[in-house]
Amino acid sequence: MSLYRNIVWFLKGIHEYTRSGYEAESRSFVAEDLNLSVVGRSFMITGANSGIGKATAMAIAKKGGTLHIVCRNKDRAEDARADIVKESGNTEVHVHILDMSETRKVWEFAEAFRKQYPSLNVLINNAGCMVNKREVNTEGLEKNFATNTLGVYILTQSLLPLLQKSRDPRVITVSSGGMLVLKLCTDDLQSERTRFDGTMVYAQNKRQQVVLTEYWAKANPAIHFSAMHPGWADTPAVATAMPQFHQMMGARLRSAEQGADTVVWLALARAAAKTPSGQFFQDRRAVPAHLPLAWTYSTQEEVQMLVARLDTLAQSARPESQSSGSQHSSTPN
Repeated sequence: MSLYRNIVWFLKGIHEYTRSGYEAESRSFVAEDLNLSVVGRSFMITGANSGIGKATAMAIAKKGGTLHIVCRNKDRAEDARADIVKESGNTEVHVHILDMSETRKVWEFAEAFRKQYPSLNVLINNAGCMVNKREVNTEGLEKNFATNTLGVYILTQSLLPLLQKSRDPRVITVSSGGMLVLKLCTDDLQSERTRFDGTMVYAQNKRQQVVLTEYWAKANPAIHFSAMHPGWADTPAVATAMPQFHQMMGARLRSAEQGADTVVWLALARAAAKTPSGQFFQDRRAVPAHLPLAWTYSTQEEVQMLVARLDTLAQSARPESQSSGSQHSSTPN
């Protein structure tokens, strides 16, 4: 990460990513965009038991959507469901237990979901982690990467057929403005060759998510894809993974609901579906996925290399019963 990118990004963050930044931008929001019912539409939200994921689930439940909340911890998931049902009055909230860091289990979950449910209108890839020391999952894959990148890749790829046969399908991935400081790296996906820095690994994973969003949008024109930055929000995940930052920013952090606002808008609003697919959003508008003069653009070859390596890792962890008929999408021109 260059010093230039770091300075520009932090100054940008203080101005745009804080509570005051949201409040300034929200003055231009169109209130009617979310004045609608989504009864009959189904939404899958990963990491929905707290923070931005739970705030997103709550907002969608209040609009009548059928929710599939995918969480790692059963007790916390059931508590979240109870809160959502009580506040929204919507009982169509289904709990699914899955640890997104366990690659084979992501495959198994997606396959089981496709068999059980006839459609899925919106997939919201929200679950993520920032592990500050190098740990590996059951398959020997670094946990941040397994959760934030490979898990998102497998879940999305596996659910493409379900999304494609659903009305107005959308995929939203909750990324981070932290990805702006890094260029895509494809030759050390497991963070084995350099000193491990959990914050930078997370930022690289988030860059990978944005690159995948652009790739998927080209490969699957029938589905609307978007990535977004929620801003700097006061969530349990931020407090746990970045305690010093959380304490330093204090009241300047956005609420979870403010962080979730653009996710909800992308998932529900008709105006969102009319925007070009594959863009990066912040506060309900598309914003550049690169800082000025930062040299973080990816070549087509780098994108193809990322996808090829993800597919190889994904297929190596795929259960034998699913090994035939890969859902890998075609390469866009």
